This record gives sequence, C-alpha cells and structure tokens, in this order.
Amino acid sequence: MTDIGSTTSPWDELPIRDELRGKSPYGAPQLDVPVRLNTNENPYPLPEPLVERIAERVREAARGLNRYPDRDAVELRTELARYLTRTTGHEVVRENVWAANGSNEVIQQLLQAFAGPGRIAIGFEPSYSMHGLISRGTGTGWISGPRGDDFTIDTATATAAVAEHRPDVVFITSPNNPTGTAVAAETVLALYEAAQAAKPSLVVVDEAYVEFSHRPSLLPLIEGRPNLVISRTMSKAFGAAGLRLGYLAAHPAVVDAVQLVRLPYHLSAVTQATALAALEHTDTLLGYVEQLKTERDRLVTELRAIGYEVTDSDANFVQFGRFDGEDGAHKAWQRILDQGVLVRDNGVPGRLRVTAGTPEENDAFLDAVRALKKEQH
Repeated sequence: MTDIGSTTSPWDELPIRDELRGKSPYGAPQLDVPVRLNTNENPYPLPEPLVERIAERVREAARGLNRYPDRDAVELRTELARYLTRTTGHEVVRENVWAANGSNEVIQQLLQAFAGPGRIAIGFEPSYSMHGLISRGTGTGWISGPRGDDFTIDTATATAAVAEHRPDVVFITSPNNPTGTAVAAETVLALYEAAQAAKPSLVVVDEAYVEFSHRPSLLPLIEGRPNLVISRTMSKAFGAAGLRLGYLAAHPAVVDAVQLVRLPYHLSAVTQATALAALEHTDTLLGYVEQLKTERDRLVTELRAIGYEVTDSDANFVQFGRFDGEDGAHKAWQRILDQGVLVRDNGVPGRLRVTAGTPEENDAFLDAVRALKKEQH
C-alpha cells in the first residue's frame, strides 16, 4: 500500500498496460453553477408529450424485462435508417445501420473489429480526444495528424500523413470537436482514396454534431465506398445525452463485422424503447436544433463584436480566444466561472469553448466575457 504523503502513484503498483500508464480519464468539470455551457448538451428538456411517450414505451418494455432484449435492435435500426434517409436524402436500410450505447461504444466496436494490437489509427488534432483514448484502450497505436493554424484539415498535408503512416483506421470529425469546423466532401474523398492506396483501411467520419451544421451530411459518400463509415449520436440534436445511444451507417459488411465484437444483448430493452420514442418526435426535436443554430450564430457574431477571435462553427458550440500567456486560457476560464458561467477549457492553447445554450444562458455568458474583456484592457 502507498504511504500517506508518498509521491509514488497508485498506478505504479498496478500491472496496467504501458500505453495507459500516466493517462487521465476523459471528463469535463461537473460543477453546480447557474449556467453550464461546457459539455455541448442540448439545453432544452424533452417536451412533455415525448416524456409521456417514453413512459408508455418503457412501461411496455418493462413487462418483458425477464427476457433478454432484441440483440439485433431490428426495430430501432429500421427507424434510424428511416431518419437518415429522410434527413439526408440518401436512402439507407436497416442493414446499413448499427446502434450501441453512445457513439463512443460505436467507435470502440469499430476499433475492436478493425484495429487493435499491431495496428494504428490516425486523427487530426485538436479533435475529439476519445478517438485517441479508445484507440489506446483497444491496444491500437495512435498517430496525431496535422491541422492548419485555422484548425481546418489541409488536404495535401493530411493525405501525405496517411500515405506515410499507412493507418488501419482514419478518423475525420465533421463538425470537429472542439473547434466546430466542418470538413469538405472533397477532403474526405481524398483521404479515403489515400487510405485505400496502400491497403484497405477504414475511414470513420464522426458526425456527432452534423444536425447543427451549415453543410449537408457526408452520409451519401458511403455509396460505393465499403470502407467508409458515418458515426452519429442521439445525445446532441435529440437532446438525449442521458440516453447514451449512438449509431453508424456503412456498408452491411461493416455492420456484420462489428457484431463479432459487440457484447451480448448490449442495448437494453429500456434504451431501445426510449430511443424509438424519441424518433417519433423528430420534428419537434429538430425544431430545437434550429433555435440552437440561431443562438450559435449569435454567439459567433457577438463574440467577434466584443473583440474575440472566433473559429467558424458548424456545431452547437463556439471556440473563442485568443488568451495570451501559458495559462491565459485557464485564467480566463476561471474568471468566467467566477461569474457563474461554466465553459470548457480543453487544452487548445489560448482558446476556450462555449456550448450554445438558451437565449438567457447565452446572455449571461456574453455578459461574463464582456466583463472579462474590460478587465483585460
């Protein structure tokens, strides 16, 4: 046992894998403050008719909880396929869709099936840190690919990195978290071709925030590209972060492959019932998305008017700065927090990220950053 006051870490006494030693678990501060705009949640509670429909569906599912759930989630995958077809204009069917407990589990299953020890994955950072964390967790080597000073992916530089490292899995996040930047279809196609040039490689486009984008989904690109996967979630646009439901769209062979590694009956009957109820209320929930897009654009405009640098955003959040000094961003984060507003300091030098909230929450945030700007001058 480690002595009290010892500088020895408890990790040092565990036979933990080398690639995990010294790493920190993923997470954002969960603080009890009046305005929480740090985790990209949808600020609007589910409408009461949907809450009632969830209760009805869960009550029905509860009568059969003595039995295992549908392990293939046939009804849910069918309805997710209909949602994708309707909202993207590109027809997909149940066989193209797989669902799991959040998009993180989708990513984990993809890495378990297509990566692992002796294989590598690449992502273009700063980006969603769970891509690298889950890669390491599955024994997959991780390569941090380049982004430009404006946080976009330069096609020539990125394809050169893919050609050099010959990854087994390529992650492209569009819109990108934490920067909010979207990726052009031409860049995705170039990266896909580069990834297939040396050997067949899986290319995963993470579209967790796509419903908030100014650009259309990249889903139609899966046509004729069996190694291209689109990953989605119900946490953001559907306002169902507590549900933990993610899904993918891809060639049916990819769906078959991830079923080799999924845990038995991984999606509970309650999860499936709740997700199906939410899909019945798509129009209402997407109406909230339109409100959040308006508020997101207002944040961009107002932050620039105040004098901050703002990265163009296609997500439900905005990256802003620039805060000078080695710990300038963290000091700014603390000053904003002192005024009762929690935003995210996720390590991008000189910048912070704020989630688009309700108009009242956004007003409180803007008041806080106006006061901060006055302090800095």
